[in-house]
Amino acid sequence: MRLHRNLVFTVIDSLMAIFNEGEYADKAVARALKKDKRWGSADRKFVAETIYEIVRWKRLYAEIAEVREPYDRDNVWRIFAVWAVLRGINLPDWKYFEDTPSRKIKGKFDELSRVRKFKESIPDWMDELGVKELGEEKWSKELAAQNQQAQVILRVNTLKTTKEKLRALLMDLDIETNPVKDYEDALVLKERANVFMTQAFKDGLFEVQDASSQLVAYFLDVQPGMRVVDTCAGAGGKTLHLASLMQNKGQLIAMDLYESKLKQLKLRAKRNGAFNIEPRVIESSKTIKKLHEKADRVLIDAPCSGLGVMKRNPDSKWKLQPEFIDNIKKVQEEVLQNYSKIVKPGGKLVYATCSVLPSENEEQIKKFLNTEAGKEFTFVKEKKVLAHESGFDGFYMALLERKN
Repeated sequence: MRLHRNLVFTVIDSLMAIFNEGEYADKAVARALKKDKRWGSADRKFVAETIYEIVRWKRLYAEIAEVREPYDRDNVWRIFAVWAVLRGINLPDWKYFEDTPSRKIKGKFDELSRVRKFKESIPDWMDELGVKELGEEKWSKELAAQNQQAQVILRVNTLKTTKEKLRALLMDLDIETNPVKDYEDALVLKERANVFMTQAFKDGLFEVQDASSQLVAYFLDVQPGMRVVDTCAGAGGKTLHLASLMQNKGQLIAMDLYESKLKQLKLRAKRNGAFNIEPRVIESSKTIKKLHEKADRVLIDAPCSGLGVMKRNPDSKWKLQPEFIDNIKKVQEEVLQNYSKIVKPGGKLVYATCSVLPSENEEQIKKFLNTEAGKEFTFVKEKKVLAHESGFDGFYMALLERKN
């Protein structure tokens, strides 16, 4: 591979923004890809994948490069040089690569690869927490899986098309997909492609949604004609799936604290042809009280650490702090207490997270079932999805039923 100056400079600029200014990697990549309209797909792929890869392996590469935060521009060039040497790329005759110790880099890589926190490139506290909650063996496997590049998974919008029709349509655009065994609405891309530019996406025939995330709507066991409440809807990935499973029949209330997210959901719902969705901003506890004992089904897609989705958000491990996890567990307890009251007698509730930590998952459910509000419910079943077992994101979901 030959390195092109304008592409490498774009990568360096983006890494500076991510490492030093706290910019989210996906935002930095999106901005970088708009820099030069003349870039072809190979150029864009190089920029995006190189940024994500260096962010993913930041700790390992920085340790090899012998640089410490905050990184100045020379430090970031040294980290980039480590990435290039380990990829077997011949470094061009640029001043930034003068005196790059290739042999030393490879030797240090072999040495550090014996220590998990460097090998898998994560903060010490996170490594300790993972071992404490999952045990050495499971945590090691999970980390290795979370450091793989995430596959692009589509969810077929069954309000508008079928899996077979969408596959054929995408094949005509030279985008090859495969069905995913045991995932009813999922198609996986054989090779990465910018599916958002296709007419099929603009026509609302599919959404991009990880296979594990697609399990949640099915877990809730919704039926057409029900009143369903998605309490932490966000921009509505799972809401849209619920709408398709309800065949647009019944009422689907999508709630969130942030109006900006619900505005995104409205746009997506229009594109999807999902017209049984009613967005509601949670302005106060009154918004919740109005719905007490009114819903057949309630989804609590709870805020969490996101430790199940690090493969698609590699910068999250550098932004996450131990105190955030402590605080988010309190939030999880509160939403279970408050939103469970929306379920009517005989109705069902799903509590879900994209975390692999038992303390955010099954332990929260056990704790809830021992509270006054929780005694109204019986535990039906749970599903724990680990990335190293499924090949997809780490997820947890528990189904509870309110007693009559």
